Amino acid sequence: MADFTCEHCGMGVTGLKCVKCGNELVHDHITKDDGTKVGVAKCPNGHGKIKSPMCCGHDMSCSV
Repeated sequence: MADFTCEHCGMGVTGLKCVKCGNELVHDHITKDDGTKVGVAKCPNGHGKIKSPMCCGHDMSCSV
């Protein structure tokens, strides 16, 4: 299970699930055309992905 934590205030989220299959989303990265990496949470069964959660105006880091 991926746990996301704000490095600024310490708030965290856990237990993000895919609505189609009920599986926990897993942490991953995608590489943009300019070479920068963006954290995402994706369905392990290929149903899609979302950008990693944000808090305090910044991406939350993942423990995975």
